[in-house]
Amino acid sequence: MPSSKEYLNFILEQLSDLKDITYKPMMGEFLLYYRGKLVGGIYDDRLLVKPVRSAISYMSQAEYSLPYEGAKEMLNVDNVDDKRYLAGLFEAMYDELPMPKIKKR
Repeated sequence: MPSSKEYLNFILEQLSDLKDITYKPMMGEFLLYYRGKLVGGIYDDRLLVKPVRSAISYMSQAEYSLPYEGAKEMLNVDNVDDKRYLAGLFEAMYDELPMPKIKKR
């Protein structure tokens, strides 16, 4: 089931205190970027983030979920109603996330 634009807009509003949040639509879902780094995405109207150490520490009760069949597990962010919590999570993860790969033409 593809994610709704309404849920995307809700998450973007919750992250509005952060600068440089962008997204890319991808096969009915949305990839989320913070300052150019891939943080996670919206899959089936769920916010999932990469399971880096800082995210695991920040969300001590987080559950792992599959974004889609055959994918690697990600952390399900269930506290999406708290803007400060989400901003803190993305800030905590930023340094640990890899830089995007430069595509050769």
